[in-house]
Amino acid sequence: MATSAIGPGFLTQTTVFTQRLGASFGFVILASIVLDIGAQLNIWRIIVVAEKRGQEIANLVVPGLGHFLAGLVAFGGLAFNIGNIAGAGLGLNALTGLAPEAGAVLSAVIAIGIFLVREAGKAMDRFAQVMGFLMIGLTLYVTFTSAPPMGEALIKSIAPDTVDMMAIVTLVGGTVGGYITFAGGHRLLEAGLRGRSALPDATRSAVSGITLASVMRILLFLAALGVVSQGLALDSANPPASVFKLAAGALGYRLFGVVMWSAAITSVIGSAYTSVSFIRTFSAGLERNHRWVIIGFILLSTGVFLAIGRPVKVLILAGALNGLILPLALGTMLVAAYRKRIIGEYRHPVWMTLYGACVVLVMAYMGGHTLMVEVPKLFAY
Repeated sequence: MATSAIGPGFLTQTTVFTQRLGASFGFVILASIVLDIGAQLNIWRIIVVAEKRGQEIANLVVPGLGHFLAGLVAFGGLAFNIGNIAGAGLGLNALTGLAPEAGAVLSAVIAIGIFLVREAGKAMDRFAQVMGFLMIGLTLYVTFTSAPPMGEALIKSIAPDTVDMMAIVTLVGGTVGGYITFAGGHRLLEAGLRGRSALPDATRSAVSGITLASVMRILLFLAALGVVSQGLALDSANPPASVFKLAAGALGYRLFGVVMWSAAITSVIGSAYTSVSFIRTFSAGLERNHRWVIIGFILLSTGVFLAIGRPVKVLILAGALNGLILPLALGTMLVAAYRKRIIGEYRHPVWMTLYGACVVLVMAYMGGHTLMVEVPKLFAY
């Protein structure tokens, strides 16, 4: 879940908001962490105790709702995976000088290879863990070299100069929106962690996943803040790359290549796995051949990137949909938590329900605003 969240968009988003808000972006990160945990705790616990995937639970709440949710998740996952493939190509370009298109193809081959091994689930988990810690280690080095104003960052994280609600919602959607919401919950089921006895595992996993993603977010924020506070301008064409280069020179640019590729390739794997997990239960054929469907998903994403490049408008539309998928998904899970035929005798904590309801209301409002106001502006040109 954490490495699915840390993708090319995650890196760019963090650096752009740091440039715009400065040290006050620390407050945005803090607020988003609180909302992220509220969403993941509710969804993962309900999935585990119901012993069903998100779309199956949604169909039990309202017949047909699971199919609708699966369609949204699959579309969003495909659109973002095109960007992930592009990011993997750019990462290898920065690291080795390989053309982005060739790097994208090589990355797709590596991702497919992981799903072809006999123990694909374990291979996916191990690869994501190694890449996750590699990203954190390299970004930690760049953070130290950029020498950020730690005192100011700490103060503004609690008492910001400005509160940017759109930035908060963007971060929440980017960390636990769309397919990412279910990435860990579905993986827990497949790993055999299910039922009331697995609730402690679900809780621990949800919190640790958000913590890992948040550590990466904080380190990248501090690295960018160190660069920005020195009065250096970030390259608008590739903000995260310029952070690494300005902080650590040519070596930093190479390190960016490693971080970008690691972030992109793990997001390719997480997006493909979770998106297909939403449709595989709809027929015996899909369930039986789900591994090949995942491979087809990766090939399709790569083919679209090679054919038309990075489809910015589709990615932004998918981002707007992500803002709506989270409240729909979380709201459905909260309703399911009070249906005995779904969760049996389990009693969902009231505080957790209220926590989740707040996340639903905030994300529904802001996601609706984005879809109704911002997207029409985009497609008007």
